[in-house]
Amino acid sequence: MAGRRACPLRAGGRASIVAGDHDRRSDCLTVAGDPLVAVIGGGPAGLMAAEAAAAVGARVALYEAMPSVGRKFLLAGKGGLNLTHGEDPASLLARYGDRQARLRPLIASFDAAALRAWARSLGVETFVGSSGRVFPASMKAAPLLRAWLRRLRLGGVEFHVRHRWCGWSEGGALRFAAPGGHREITASATVLALGGGSWARLGSDAAWVPLLAGRGIGIAPLRPSNCGFEAAWSAHLRARQAGQPVKPVIVTLVCAGQRAWSLRGELILTAYGVEGGVIYTLSAAIREEIARHGTATIRLDLAPGRDEARLAEALARPRGAHSIAKHLHRRVGIEGAKSALLHEILPADAFSDPSRLAAAIKALPVTLIAPRPMDEAISTAGGVRFEELDDTLMLSRLPGVFCAGEMLDWEAPTGGYLLTACFASGRAAGIGASAWLQRAR
Repeated sequence: MAGRRACPLRAGGRASIVAGDHDRRSDCLTVAGDPLVAVIGGGPAGLMAAEAAAAVGARVALYEAMPSVGRKFLLAGKGGLNLTHGEDPASLLARYGDRQARLRPLIASFDAAALRAWARSLGVETFVGSSGRVFPASMKAAPLLRAWLRRLRLGGVEFHVRHRWCGWSEGGALRFAAPGGHREITASATVLALGGGSWARLGSDAAWVPLLAGRGIGIAPLRPSNCGFEAAWSAHLRARQAGQPVKPVIVTLVCAGQRAWSLRGELILTAYGVEGGVIYTLSAAIREEIARHGTATIRLDLAPGRDEARLAEALARPRGAHSIAKHLHRRVGIEGAKSALLHEILPADAFSDPSRLAAAIKALPVTLIAPRPMDEAISTAGGVRFEELDDTLMLSRLPGVFCAGEMLDWEAPTGGYLLTACFASGRAAGIGASAWLQRAR
């Protein structure tokens, strides 16, 4: 067909000229002829959708509102890019809660092993850490992103940054606010990979919600996930302990007065409440408990592995002239932020009762009153309901329009699970869009 470009991703063909990418080239060259797959959003899901579509010969253009693509991806990898997790498939899928059935075929088609092989194909070796998390050998996101963008450019993917999607025109064209003014693009298939509602400064601002809702698309309300929670700390604790870790600690979530589950890890005291890995993992359940009852109670075991009776016995020993803080340190190893939490929550007379104090050390109740604002969260829950999508992630109400990534209604804890589902759903949407394009020809 006239105008068709060779696709190096597929068959080692020549590179095309692309516009507005990290090289900041300003001239936009598009090649007329073939129908277009438009990918909107330059995060992991959008980039993977573009790669999947281009790999089977589709002409692909990617549009990103920010000045460059992959900004949240780069920031997420600043302390070490956690690509995926090495646990067994059943355990991995369980991390997606009640959405695991819908995500199972997507992740099965591009699982942790496939993701690691994909990274290797970009020249990025990975390793499995002691926790099961998978990282690039360099621990950095930037080398992987650079190699990925290089391959996409060679595959003919056009990049258009500073293009903010504004919905559709009356004639069905995609509308963008761009540096030169408003643009309208006619696409034969569209992949929306616009992210959730966290970290708006990096592009995930949920501006797409009213655009899709206005077309009758069912959207579950966006809510913070992998976030911190507020507690009514005293001014003294805020001033003295904000930023201090509490570790090791076992956090037990109490739902409706009954134990739900326990998790060992680390939490961080903040001026507003608590955050940290163990809190993020439990954030969905904590958030829902607050939504149902107004508050959520977590119980902290400040002395993991130590028996309550033996703690009480140690605390019952005479402390002589030592302060209670010194006594806690000497007898049971409680100091710093852990000691401060005990003083924050317990009445003064509890410290003279060894049994009562030991019980508190093993199950200190902390009341959480609200999640932090969504824009502070690592990720969000909610989004386009799966009932609106077919098995290829196409919107039933908008044929030819596909959705991927965090804008779908699922959530998962940190640990590589977020990126795993973003990559897998992006790939599925890109394959679906290219298949739709082929059928439409």
